[in-house]
Amino acid sequence: MKTKMDNRILILFCTLNVFFSAFSYALKQQYISAVGDPGMQRDELRIAFEGWNFCNEIGKEAPGMGSPRAADCFDLSGSSLKHRVTEADNNLGVGTPFPGLNPKALKNPDLYAVEKELYLGSLCEVADTPNPWQFWMVMLKNGNYDTMSGLCPENGKKVGPFKPGRFPCFGDGCMNQPIFYHQPTDFTGTGTLRGSYNGTYELGSNFTDGIDNISFYEVVWEKKVGIGSWVFSHKLKTSKKYPWLMLYLRADASKGFSGGYHYDTRGMLKTLPESPNFKVRLSLDVKRGGGPKSQFYLIDIGSCWKNNGAPCDGDVLTDVTRYSEMIINPETPAWCSPKNLINCPPFHRTPNNTMIYRNDTAHFPYSAYHYYCAPGNAQHLEQPVSLCDPYSNPQAQELVQLLPHPIWAEYGYPTKPGEGWVGDARTWELDVGGLSSRLYFYQDPGTPPARRIWTSIDVGTEIFVSNKDEVAEWTLSDFDVLLTPSTPLSL
Repeated sequence: MKTKMDNRILILFCTLNVFFSAFSYALKQQYISAVGDPGMQRDELRIAFEGWNFCNEIGKEAPGMGSPRAADCFDLSGSSLKHRVTEADNNLGVGTPFPGLNPKALKNPDLYAVEKELYLGSLCEVADTPNPWQFWMVMLKNGNYDTMSGLCPENGKKVGPFKPGRFPCFGDGCMNQPIFYHQPTDFTGTGTLRGSYNGTYELGSNFTDGIDNISFYEVVWEKKVGIGSWVFSHKLKTSKKYPWLMLYLRADASKGFSGGYHYDTRGMLKTLPESPNFKVRLSLDVKRGGGPKSQFYLIDIGSCWKNNGAPCDGDVLTDVTRYSEMIINPETPAWCSPKNLINCPPFHRTPNNTMIYRNDTAHFPYSAYHYYCAPGNAQHLEQPVSLCDPYSNPQAQELVQLLPHPIWAEYGYPTKPGEGWVGDARTWELDVGGLSSRLYFYQDPGTPPARRIWTSIDVGTEIFVSNKDEVAEWTLSDFDVLLTPSTPLSL
């Protein structure tokens, strides 16, 4: 009797094992990766750096630092590394030619940085199907804006100086690029690779003795050869002079515009994901949150299409950058409320496509939205409406900022404050395509719906005008963008 029972248990165990193995295999076959380095598991790393001022331009290079573009890209042969980018390449700055540089960009810091990114991309590029790819991108941005400089356009239109007050700035030079240091990737022990970028915005300061009273940024990457994922450790610190800083790790388009830019960029997305047919998988461990003003994005997606639904073409007067951001800092309040409809999107669409309008106070999920703002060049906005900051992108922009809420459960997003925050490290699988297909984005009445093709997907924080020095620290690994096989190729 016991033998027969044991055999039945064994048969049941084997059957279940076969079932789960088949299920797991089918699940893996269901999706293909949109990135060149699926799950960040490729030993031969490709990681770049870009620094921006308030309106996604350069303005002026930091003294002795060159153009704020760099890359760390290498191949492995046994236990030796062959770097594809030299420090001379990384140090290139205005006035210094390099292969392929457009002569018009030689003395222009904004255009030079654009061309330098393309050049570094050519050094790092990996041939692949269906398209080649270049690198993951570390993005660092300074939120200071000198309104007397006239450097930033207003919804794409060139404007002159205006009175300060709305934006932080300690005076002339507040939009400067940072000091930048690079530790090229190398072996630190048996089979372990490590490299880093770091620096500060306080020009002339030395942070080797500590970072009290100065800004600081750092990204360190580490991996054991042949094992697991690269782990990217981030640190961002604000200061009195620099209270608004942003640090993200991005998967950008490997060709064409990335979210927030109006020129050709390089990145990790060899296929562009399109709503609703993609998911994002990542592991995130937030060590320090960055204070109450830290708008930490579990996921931030960016794209660009015109108000009539047509794809962007580089015309900053009619292009509109579109962003959707899930903020997981539990100290971030919902500015959207029944008494502040101006901060809410006109409607919410449920997973079963039911429309709930923002004046339906019994059903609209107000606490699921931090803030909505509309593009400043839209002509048929539903009132009341809050217009997005017209200066911080080279063209008009639209923001849909989300907060953890039960309404997002079906998409795998956080459902309550604190999920995924400090002390709650998790691996997430987010149905970003499904959710982004249902979010409200403005479009001119009577025009064909825009294709929601996403050219940037990133994780990180925006410490938004802190009133004291704040520090955020987090690690990111296993990052992947997963497409259904039927997803059309968009590059």
